[in-house]
Amino acid sequence: MDQKQGNQIREQSTRRLPVLYVAFELANSTWKLACSDGSKLRHVTVTAGDLAQVQGAILGARRHFGLEDKVHTVSCYEAGRDGFWLHRYLQSCGIDNVVVDSASMEVNRRLRRAKKWWP
Repeated sequence: MDQKQGNQIREQSTRRLPVLYVAFELANSTWKLACSDGSKLRHVTVTAGDLAQVQGAILGARRHFGLEDKVHTVSCYEAGRDGFWLHRYLQSCGIDNVVVDSASMEVNRRLRRAKKWWP
């Protein structure tokens, strides 16, 4: 194998495949979605629990970023009152989803300061 072929193989192995990233902020009346292709960011607000609007927002983000309809999509949201039904729905749509438990995230305790009672 010559140097040119080695460079081509290395370039192909390090080439990033397109991915759509979606982060959910779930609330009682509205859900906020932050969508990104890794370089640009798009914010969308939908009615809470309206899965048609969620699908529309994700499709809109794909078009906005110029991605294919079958692009690999990854999403996450914080575990809470909505439980896991949304996780199961996203998985059934072919979206890789992660439910984050905020209490299990490691935090540097030195950076967190308790309130001081003195001035």
